Amino acid sequence: MRLSSLLATLPPELAARDWIRSDPSSDPVIRGITYDSRRVAPGDLFVALSGAVSDGHDYIERAVSLGAAAVLVERAPAEGLLGERVAVVVPDSRRAMAPIAMRFFGEPASELQLIGVTGTNGKTSATYLIESILTQADVRTGLIGTVEIRYANERIDAVNTTPESLDLQRTLRSMRTQNVEAVAMEVSSHGLELGRVNGCRFRVTAFTNLTQDHLDFHGDMESYRDSKSLLFRDYMAPGGHAVVNVDDPAAEHFIAAARESGAQVVRCSRRPDAVAEVRLTSADVTLTHSRARLELPQGSLEVELPLIGDFNLENLVVSVGVGVALGVTPQQIADGVAGCRQVPGRMEVVDVPGTSGLPTVIVDYAHTPDAVEKLLAAVRPLCRKRLIAVFGCGGDRDRAKRPLMAEAVARQADLAIATSDNPRTEDPDRILEDVVAGLGGLTRVDPEALDSATRAYAVIGDRRAAIQRAIGLAGPEDTVVLAGKGHEDYQIIGAEKLPFDDREEARRALLGTPAEEGDAS
Repeated sequence: MRLSSLLATLPPELAARDWIRSDPSSDPVIRGITYDSRRVAPGDLFVALSGAVSDGHDYIERAVSLGAAAVLVERAPAEGLLGERVAVVVPDSRRAMAPIAMRFFGEPASELQLIGVTGTNGKTSATYLIESILTQADVRTGLIGTVEIRYANERIDAVNTTPESLDLQRTLRSMRTQNVEAVAMEVSSHGLELGRVNGCRFRVTAFTNLTQDHLDFHGDMESYRDSKSLLFRDYMAPGGHAVVNVDDPAAEHFIAAARESGAQVVRCSRRPDAVAEVRLTSADVTLTHSRARLELPQGSLEVELPLIGDFNLENLVVSVGVGVALGVTPQQIADGVAGCRQVPGRMEVVDVPGTSGLPTVIVDYAHTPDAVEKLLAAVRPLCRKRLIAVFGCGGDRDRAKRPLMAEAVARQADLAIATSDNPRTEDPDRILEDVVAGLGGLTRVDPEALDSATRAYAVIGDRRAAIQRAIGLAGPEDTVVLAGKGHEDYQIIGAEKLPFDDREEARRALLGTPAEEGDAS
């Protein structure tokens, strides 16, 4: 495809400001697109993205040396850097990449039913449930989200909750090639604000909840909310449906955005007396599953949910609402819910076959104040004795939420250990100082004194040692919750991503197996 054909798809606000080329008539054929200079192949268009950590403009020379036919940039390259190659200057290369990728891959989103789920918490569990419901309805379904991209026989570990636009369009085309008909996709506020889903129109959008997160990026809750509401205002397909959890205080804002775009609203609620198309009327939650009774427009429906935790009832009503919006039968909805696979790192019980007399250990991705509160509140009534929490807060992220997460832990846990969780380039001790500021509801003790303490916490910066200490002091009737990392199998320390998996560390501690040398701590 000619470069000029790709550029013709750009809207006026992203149109090329300048073409830099030695031959005024040069209009190269573009054989591929990439924003990673290491992956440039001859004939590619290299898109230079300005990021928080690195700047693609610094790698133009490498891209040209590897055979890039053209580069898309926000500022002109240094003289002599291009040789005979072409540079196109646009005001925002990241946003311009979306319509270019859409054109290059033949607008695959238009050939698929897209279901987009946004919200602070619950997106991953909701998309797993939606995927399972649609599969029961004989709809070939793909999934894109925080944990993975999955379709047909493909499974790819996710990099971002919502992929960069180029990766998203490439994935959608690959899905369509594999005869996928519908896609359940997590749509993050970053993905919306940075234009990653430009070119996509969603048959159904869904809102789970809104609580504090990502304020390092958005600045305040109003901006964060407005970014998420873009999904309902700007990305609805004609005749689409918006599924909204009306129990959340921000619900009316999302309903208004949906109606502005002409969408039909499906309201969902956990309250039996709510004015909603999908209502939860009763539920029984255990450490292995949940049973629930729902009222749908078609009547009552009983379902068995294999995902544990009271908060998953919120994800359930939203996912069932999506099924209702798509015209899935009640029986298919019930079968889909019952058949949903365990969501990695979401209220996941660490299983050690062939053992007995061990404490219950639960791993969860909860990394916001609301998610931690809901997680521990869900586990609390299921505990036979003590609830022991291990948690930390990520570095180079919203500092304001750290003491709030700690306060949630202090309200719910009997014992707590504050530790590291992806400190990145920030000083881990400084992060822990922020965390400890919220643990005033508990008494600080030395790690060795935790076992004999009541309503207490300790600080162990080494996450492996923290997990070992928590499980080591737990009795058979105690429950240990490892919060924050969930499905992640790494620990980011400085600029390095080192192997580390809470689930594996928990199994080692339960079995008394020493850590392998060279692992991250």
